[in-house]
Amino acid sequence: MDLRRFVLVTVLALISYLLWTAWQQEFPTPKAQPVASEELSLDNHGQQYPNITEDNTAAVRSDSDSSIFDVSPPVTQIPTGRLISVQTDVLNITIDEKSGKLIHAGLLKYPVSLDEPKHPVILFNDKPETQYYAESTLLTSNKELGDSDLIYQSKQKQYQLAPGQDKLFVDLVATNSHGIEFNKRYVFSRNNYAIGLEYSITNHSALNWQGHLATLLSRTDAKPQSKRFVRTYFGASISSDEKPYQKISFKKMKKENVSEKTQGGWAAMQQHYFLGAWVPEQHLQSHYFSRVSSAGLYSIGMYGPAIKIAPGNTQQATSTLYVGPEIPGVLEQLAPHLNMTVDYGWLWIISEALFWLMQHFYDIVGNWGWSIILVTMLVKLLFYPLSAKSYRSMSAMKKLQPKLLALRERYGDDRQKMSQATMELYRKEKVNPFGGCLPILIQIPVFIALYWVLIESVELRQAPFIFWIKDLAVKDPFYILPLLMGVSMFIQQKLNPPPPDPTQAKVMMFLPVMFTVLFMNFPAGLVLYWVVNNTLSILQQWYVTQKYSGNKGKKGNGAVTLEG
Repeated sequence: MDLRRFVLVTVLALISYLLWTAWQQEFPTPKAQPVASEELSLDNHGQQYPNITEDNTAAVRSDSDSSIFDVSPPVTQIPTGRLISVQTDVLNITIDEKSGKLIHAGLLKYPVSLDEPKHPVILFNDKPETQYYAESTLLTSNKELGDSDLIYQSKQKQYQLAPGQDKLFVDLVATNSHGIEFNKRYVFSRNNYAIGLEYSITNHSALNWQGHLATLLSRTDAKPQSKRFVRTYFGASISSDEKPYQKISFKKMKKENVSEKTQGGWAAMQQHYFLGAWVPEQHLQSHYFSRVSSAGLYSIGMYGPAIKIAPGNTQQATSTLYVGPEIPGVLEQLAPHLNMTVDYGWLWIISEALFWLMQHFYDIVGNWGWSIILVTMLVKLLFYPLSAKSYRSMSAMKKLQPKLLALRERYGDDRQKMSQATMELYRKEKVNPFGGCLPILIQIPVFIALYWVLIESVELRQAPFIFWIKDLAVKDPFYILPLLMGVSMFIQQKLNPPPPDPTQAKVMMFLPVMFTVLFMNFPAGLVLYWVVNNTLSILQQWYVTQKYSGNKGKKGNGAVTLEG
């Protein structure tokens, strides 16, 4: 198989894969109903809980293991009037007063679309098909000593961050029958998607109390609507000493429960552009766990070390909940490795460097479209020496086309003689047929890394460029950029030497049409990159070819040689 045929097969395989993934998104395979793990215990209400045992003394002691979380009943069963509304400059939160669960989170600065500027993106919600919430509780070896069955109360039903106010405190208080008082405080800050959780436990009983702060994120596996041909990670993830970023897919959760110990870390639920994550105190030991309920809720969470409180004393336990956009700089400051949830894939080092460049260009020009163009130009400039070598090789190959066609006519279907004669021609003319491919192969990792930067960066979501491009993260509404890309590919095809096989040449010339159709549903930012990249490649190739034809070609006895 010659080189061009290999390239053709590779391209067709890529197109087939993209079309298959798009079909899977549009017509997904029906999901089987999740089955609860055998490791889960059931209480008398049929609710599922992870188990924990403790060695402690308390007012009431149970000989059996007890439960932490109720992940089965839908939040929609919350009684009317027991909801707390909290609004800051960036968040619209609803809290279930009874349990302290966060059951609604709207991101006020991130509209669902440009056509719906007053409808924010919703993460936490209580809709049965997309249910998603965050909760915290204090677990003990005896359920009566914890707070999972208590009814919290708040002084207000509505809280709003006032102008000039930097912090907003929401307190929920409950006391159990043994005299243990629990104060659950949420701390909201201006221009901040991180919500502080501060538990204060006061032991008014006569005996020692011991428990653990546990935090949890639960949601269904109904994936938010995404763009065609753009597949991003949707599922849970955790961070540990050994694995700073570990994906825990819903499929993996159904197979087995997560049970890991680490210091610090975080547990998150990810979707395209946005994130929910619990971040404990980083100096403490944490224990990760996951559960899948029979109701179809997937849960990831953690509990910390034991909190021991003597009679008459008070202890605090804290954690942080992040619910917002995946902005690397913000996530990096919140917890180590949390910025890795901006999933650039295995080329993340290159991707982060490219995004760093894009961010700096954006700070100068104030437009992400021009930033993409400037980064593309810089990358092409850096790789110009390799590209020039590739174009010189292709120019030499183009000059050999008459001789290659003559060999094909001479040897017909005798592939062995044809191959030998071709290689002898390359040797005689001092042309390397692979010289135009190696430089391109070296650049591929950079192109892939830039692709993931453009796909994963929430900064490009609803970012305008010029004229008709109002959002770089969605397709070009008038398909102008895909058409320009197809034209640029066609021009490139004309500049390159055609394959000797006429059938293969026709297929190669049809590729621009195929890619134009394929790229019609790609985000405009990606197509903009390809248009600029192709245009610069055409200019570079034309310049190198003209320069080579005028000065670099040395003809003697019909031979074609290359310098450099």
